[in-house]
Amino acid sequence: MKKRFTFILSVLIFFGLMLAAIYLLTPDEKKETEDRSPTIQPTELTFWRNRGNDAENKAFDELISSFERLNTDIRIKMKTIPYSDYEVRLRTEIAIGTPPDIMAIDSPTLALYAHAGSLLCIDSLMKEEGDIEDFPKSTLKGLSYKGQIYLAPIAESSIALFYNKHLLKEAGVPYPSPNPNEPLTWDEVIEIAKKVTASKKGTIGIDPGQGFGDGEAPAYFKMPFLWQYGASVLSPDAITASGYLDSEDALEALQIFQDLYHKHAVASLEMEPDAFIKGKLAMTILGSWTLKDFEKQVNFTLGEDFGVAPLPKGRFQGAPNGGWALGISSQSKHPNEAWRFIKYVTSYEGMKKYVTITGDLPSRYSVVKDIPELNKYPLNIFSEQTLRYSQNRPVTPAYPVVSNAIRVLFEDIALGDKDVRSSAKEAVAKINAGLLEFEKP
Repeated sequence: MKKRFTFILSVLIFFGLMLAAIYLLTPDEKKETEDRSPTIQPTELTFWRNRGNDAENKAFDELISSFERLNTDIRIKMKTIPYSDYEVRLRTEIAIGTPPDIMAIDSPTLALYAHAGSLLCIDSLMKEEGDIEDFPKSTLKGLSYKGQIYLAPIAESSIALFYNKHLLKEAGVPYPSPNPNEPLTWDEVIEIAKKVTASKKGTIGIDPGQGFGDGEAPAYFKMPFLWQYGASVLSPDAITASGYLDSEDALEALQIFQDLYHKHAVASLEMEPDAFIKGKLAMTILGSWTLKDFEKQVNFTLGEDFGVAPLPKGRFQGAPNGGWALGISSQSKHPNEAWRFIKYVTSYEGMKKYVTITGDLPSRYSVVKDIPELNKYPLNIFSEQTLRYSQNRPVTPAYPVVSNAIRVLFEDIALGDKDVRSSAKEAVAKINAGLLEFEKP
């Protein structure tokens, strides 16, 4: 009996040890299953923008890096495209159904994309999370179509009067006030230009609108002339140019512009490159971004060689605004993630980082307030104009037609010395025809 008991006990111990060994040597199925489960990959967002200067590229690189550190579930794949090719390539991708998730849009062309249904409306997102009270109303108006916001701004733009201090001093002319709220009138600019051209042969008094080139610059630099005399290009509902671009106020502004070239002969139809730097141009209208370019000039410095004053006014102060803003493709499969990126970039922190690197003007009041340089001469001139006196170009899907018509109009009255009234009528007809194309079913 004892032997039998010992035998049974030995068998039980043996099987117990076997079971323990099997348990210890068998892989943990749960752990193995976890190990075999796929790693969750971050959501990748494509982001297209026009290739800017080195500072802009650096700013976006840093913003993307800091965003990804804070949002490990998202990766931004940025693609930069030369300005001359950007619009064509972007519209091509939209047409074939493969647009980027996030796209940079030049604000005047907003309506073209919104009208075509290519942009996601972000009105509710901006109102709930975008701190829109921190933006000037004119900025938001320029980013809205049919009362809805489609783009989020990061930087603004403005222009001012630059003057050659040596030429004004030689002509016995006092320097203009640097006070943003005390601009010269165009009548005063004309008188200064006359004195300068009379005092030194071969000197050009004023370049009132960046000469005559292509692209968007003619509309951006010359449209303020109309605003400063109470005129506008389109009706408030943007359905016609009749009675607006050919109004008496508009004709007055256009005549003053033409007289600079022909009646007063203080502006030139042709100028050699760098005429302002070379001391052959007394006054010119330039953008805030030009200050960075001038810093590279060895013998042409702010305060010693040139100064900056507010943009001249007519009956009113008026300066242009607008710039590249960010929107979401209506075809994006990740709109929530795209909004998170845009919200970050256009936030106080993101915008402050961007403008600190680029030197651009911020769109937010709070960022302007907290950057000391923007509240001191000369950048305070541009900041003040942007926040208090700026206007946006017309928001219409026919804006490319509007922009081209404005360019041709100013060329006709200056280069061609054509009758102001008839030239305005021709521009109105072109614009109205373009507007009608978008009203067709």
